[in-house]
Amino acid sequence: MIDHFKLDENTQAFTGHAIALFLDDDYLNKPAKEFVERIKLYGFSVQRYGNSPYIYPIYGLGGLPEGFSRLCAIHGGTYMLNKPISKILYDESGRVTGVESEGKPAYCKQLIADPSYFAGTDKIKKTGQIARCIAITSTPIKGTNSDSSQIIIPAKAVKERKTDVYASMISYHHRVAAEGKYIIVMSAVVEGKEVKEDDKKGVEATCKRELRDALGLLEKVDELFFWVTDSYEAVNDWKKDGCYISDSYDATTHFESTTTEVLQLFENISGSKIDLTIPTDPDKLADPDSLDPTGGEGGDGEGDGEGGKEKSTES
Repeated sequence: MIDHFKLDENTQAFTGHAIALFLDDDYLNKPAKEFVERIKLYGFSVQRYGNSPYIYPIYGLGGLPEGFSRLCAIHGGTYMLNKPISKILYDESGRVTGVESEGKPAYCKQLIADPSYFAGTDKIKKTGQIARCIAITSTPIKGTNSDSSQIIIPAKAVKERKTDVYASMISYHHRVAAEGKYIIVMSAVVEGKEVKEDDKKGVEATCKRELRDALGLLEKVDELFFWVTDSYEAVNDWKKDGCYISDSYDATTHFESTTTEVLQLFENISGSKIDLTIPTDPDKLADPDSLDPTGGEGGDGEGDGEGGKEKSTES
C-alpha cells in the first residue's frame, strides 16, 4: 500500500511512528489493515477533539487515580493510600491469597500489580533500561509555539539508533507548572551500555547520550532531572497463581502501549474482550455521535462505554 501511494521514506516514517504509533518497522511486513485502522483512529480523534488527537487532564495525571478511587468506592471497594506492601501471600498450591502491610493481611482472590512488587522473584524478567528526563523550561519546544505537544523522533531520523525517541510537553495552561513554565518529559530505550540506577554521574551521561536529539529541541532550560529505570515484563502463569502483572512503563509518552496492555489485562481477568477499534462503516464515521450509545459528546472520560473508544486509546 505504501508503494502504491508512493510514500517517501520520511512520510512513511512519520505516518507509521507519529500517527499510527508503531514502535518499530515490523508493521511494514504485515497486512495493512491495522496500519489503516490506526491512522483512522488518529484522524477521527482530531476531528472529535479539536486540533489534537490527544487529551490531557487539567492538574495532571493525578486526576486519574482520584477518579478511580471514587469509582472504586461506589462499587464497594476500599482504597488504601500510603500503605507499604511487605509480603505477598500464597497458599500451598502457589496461588495468591493476599498481601501483608505493616503486619496486617489483606485477602484477595486475584492480585493486579506492577513488576516492582515482584522484584527478586521468578515471576518477572528484566528487558532493558529506559533513559528519562524531565525538563522545566521558560519556552515551548523549539518550533512548536504551543501550550502542549507530542514529539516522536523516529529511529530512522536519529543516527545510530534502532528505537524512537519521545518527548511530551505540557505547561502552565494545564495547571501543572508555574505561570509561564513548560514541562517536557523525554524518554528513550537505553541502547548503549547500561548503568546502575544509583550512579548519578553515569545516569546523567547515559540520558544525555540516549536523549540527545530530544534535548536538542529545548530552549531556555531552567532545570533538568535525569534518571534511568530498569524495565521488566511478566513471565508468570497468571492462570495458576492469580497474579496479573503489568509490564514496566516503556519509553513512549503517549500511553498507547499502556492502554493496549490494560485492555489485555482486562480480558485476562474477566474473560471478556473490549473492542475499541474504529468501525469501517463510512456512515458511522460521518456521524461521530453514532459511536456513542448515550448520544452525547462524552467529554469527561468516565462511563462513556463504546462512545469513549477514541479517548481510551489516544488519551
